[in-house]
Amino acid sequence: MRFVAEALNLSPPAAKRLEAREILTEAFIKHEFFKDVERAYKLDRNFGGFESGTLIAKTADGVKVVRGYPKIRRALVLKAIGKRFRGEVVIEEKMNGYNVRVVMFGKNLYAITRGGYICPYTTEKVRLAFETDFFRDHPNLMLCCEAVGEESPFVPKSVYGIKRLEFFVFDIRDMRTNKPIPIREKVRLSEEYGFKLAPILAEVEASKAHEVAEDVIRELGRKGREGIVVKDLEMKADPLKYTTSEANCSELTYAFRFFNEIGRDFMFSRIIREGLQAFEICRSEEEFRERCERLGRAILAGLLDSIAKVGRGERVGETCRLRFYDLSVLELFKEHMRRTGVKARFSEPVWDGDGYVVEMFREMRATEDRIRDLLRGGLW
Repeated sequence: MRFVAEALNLSPPAAKRLEAREILTEAFIKHEFFKDVERAYKLDRNFGGFESGTLIAKTADGVKVVRGYPKIRRALVLKAIGKRFRGEVVIEEKMNGYNVRVVMFGKNLYAITRGGYICPYTTEKVRLAFETDFFRDHPNLMLCCEAVGEESPFVPKSVYGIKRLEFFVFDIRDMRTNKPIPIREKVRLSEEYGFKLAPILAEVEASKAHEVAEDVIRELGRKGREGIVVKDLEMKADPLKYTTSEANCSELTYAFRFFNEIGRDFMFSRIIREGLQAFEICRSEEEFRERCERLGRAILAGLLDSIAKVGRGERVGETCRLRFYDLSVLELFKEHMRRTGVKARFSEPVWDGDGYVVEMFREMRATEDRIRDLLRGGLW
């Protein structure tokens, strides 16, 4: 704990108090797969200028601090872009996956999820996806990526046509200070080292960005994509994000499918987004009716799906297909999920010629039990 105290500029007793209050918690499972890491802790909320998800690790290279990815504010109307930015901005696709910071400790790469965990499943994949030369050349930098694809344990998506799991760089940052490098430098380094980039869809004056962004949003929505992030070229202003109606409704379907696990604020905020987006973007009564139908269907479709499953005596939950190249990583990932509070069941691994394929079923017992009680005549 002394190394954590020194890294955060605290006394050892103060660091121990953070642990006792569960602000500071363990970030990984000690295992040979993580052999470059001796100890690691994460911050579970913002503290002392450090973001939630910040990792403090005692590694083969000494003590490392990997800052948590900062929260991006959300615009609910596109005209907010012109009020927040000056000069040229880029409109970047906000891909629908999970946020991963890729760093190098010792001789190996490590994947840190948004919450600050060193994830075994994702770490195995980044070691296959990235070479170590970038990190040797730039030891203070981290890659901020979106992990996207069907073989995702957290956000499995088929809209990108990616069967496995791939990583798209959206920021490159100093891992100790969290300072991002400018957009053009990010693009240059990504081209030099062969990284896949989150698509940059437009570069435009901030005063006209809302017009371009509306067209972009409509096109992304038709493709079932999530949305956009607007950034200034020098990365000095805080970015803004904005999601498509289709993404909002997809998330509502998910939320109502598992309504007793998902917070009400999650549902309510997405309905409010739809109202403001309809006010700004809807151009006709027909378009408004389409949006109303999409919203209503989103709410009822997920809910009815879960009710019907319980009525048939089936389990309520989410199934995803995962791929492992080392069975010891599978066992490590099972323990990782257990420690993070996820109730999941795993099928037996099947070798398909390029890895062990496993189905993971994430149980949603609270929703299942609630529906079962209601169907038996229970009261709300």
